[in-house]
Amino acid sequence: MTEQQLKTLFLRQRQSLPLRMVIQMSIRRIVAWREYWQGLGKDVYVSLGGKDSHALLNLVRTVYPDVPGVFVDTGLEYPEVRELNRRTPNVIILKPKLTFAQVVEIYGWPVVSKKMAQYIHEIQNPTERNKNTVRLRTTGFRANGTFSPMSKISDKWLYLKDAPFKISNACCHIMKVNPLRKFAKEANLIPIIGTTSDESDTREHNYIRYGCNAYNTKFPVSTPIIFWTEQHVLQYLRENDIEVASCYGQQVQRTECKWIFTGVQRTGCMPCGFGGHLEPRPNRFERMEQTHPNMHKYIMYGLNGKEVFDYCGIPWRQEQSCFAF
Repeated sequence: MTEQQLKTLFLRQRQSLPLRMVIQMSIRRIVAWREYWQGLGKDVYVSLGGKDSHALLNLVRTVYPDVPGVFVDTGLEYPEVRELNRRTPNVIILKPKLTFAQVVEIYGWPVVSKKMAQYIHEIQNPTERNKNTVRLRTTGFRANGTFSPMSKISDKWLYLKDAPFKISNACCHIMKVNPLRKFAKEANLIPIIGTTSDESDTREHNYIRYGCNAYNTKFPVSTPIIFWTEQHVLQYLRENDIEVASCYGQQVQRTECKWIFTGVQRTGCMPCGFGGHLEPRPNRFERMEQTHPNMHKYIMYGLNGKEVFDYCGIPWRQEQSCFAF
């Protein structure tokens, strides 16, 4: 068994543990993280957003009640999320330099996935310096002639290189990551983030590579609940009576072992198109038309999101019966 396979096995074992055990494991990592950085004259903060980060903030404050939360208000999160984070005690509110409208005009729309959006952005902006990259993204062949299928835009999305709008993965970095890093540098604080590995393959890969506490990366970060599952998070929220944004709805039990929220399952910037093509109908944009009609109108008509989503084959209003492609 390889080292990566062994680490993946350990992750699966931790994901199967009862909540009380993963709580204790996470607390040990939180304590180790803060003690390490305080020993270097720094301190920590919790990056705040949706329900997972509120579970984390509560957990951190069971040990360290003084740890601040930090929320980047882009103006395009669900209004219920913005409202809750603004009235949560000891939370610092940051603002990005650019608006979403400016980001999509300068860099491009976030559609399909971060990886595909990056690849498409690269070939939408060819230069003499990146010609090898453009070839790699379109054909999968490196300059030395070797084939790398994972470095290529999938055939399904290759047509997006000719889209009449820009595409990019830069939005989250510009609107959220940059303000947080600037704040952290000025405040001498190191982040604790409430991501879980079952949200994406990338997060699972990062956990396997760096563990929970990444001390030696360019931008150190702690993800102490990375090995929690969605069910761990929901159980923690229930048992500790933690308030979450009302757009999530109520927790209901679907099976003996599965609970879900009746409203939105994930929050974030409302115009984001990442993963929109994978969602069952009605998808987030179709539901948004009913629950947040003013924001839906702004995204689709004010930002011209309807053209983007039509071109990508993502339904955005409920009367649409099929994909555009």
